[in-house]
Amino acid sequence: MSNKIAQHFYFHLLKEIVEENPFLGKFYDNIEEWSFQTEMFFLCNRYKQLEDIEKHYLQQDKPVVSDYHIYKNMIFAKRTLNDKQFNKYEQIFHTLTDDMPKPNVMIYLHASLDTLLERIRKRGREVEKNIQADYLSQLSKDYDQFMDEFERNNPEIPVIRLNGDDLDFVKHQEDLAYILSIVEKHIQKGEVVT
Repeated sequence: MSNKIAQHFYFHLLKEIVEENPFLGKFYDNIEEWSFQTEMFFLCNRYKQLEDIEKHYLQQDKPVVSDYHIYKNMIFAKRTLNDKQFNKYEQIFHTLTDDMPKPNVMIYLHASLDTLLERIRKRGREVEKNIQADYLSQLSKDYDQFMDEFERNNPEIPVIRLNGDDLDFVKHQEDLAYILSIVEKHIQKGEVVT
């Protein structure tokens, strides 16, 4: 979705780096064994991306659309790390991210487990072939909880919630047009999507 928004509005795209993580395939095979390495790679990589974006785009008031919110790292870390690892990870996370800029608008595309599994299958990423359904189901609940908390704690940041079961912007041009029209309304109000 972020790619389509960036193309349509001529925003810079901050794309999530997934397949470059050398631990991810091992992680899906053995979450307990490889979770800390996987999460630290993502955190350091995303921190560097956001730091670069802040330097090169946000300081010059150039709009950016991001494929992810940095807090997703905490969602995954809470789910996969043991208590000792998580405490260490949380300290590092806050040290790196507490002064990062906040988004102007959040877009949350939620879908049922069946839809998520089907889209992962269609995407065909080798590293995702061993994702377990119950792990994905729990992550989906974690995301829902995060978004509810995010809206409560950040009432100044609008959240656009989209139903991924009803909308398929990859297959249906009219769904994409609908989503872009919603985003455009926020842009016209000065709420640049970042």
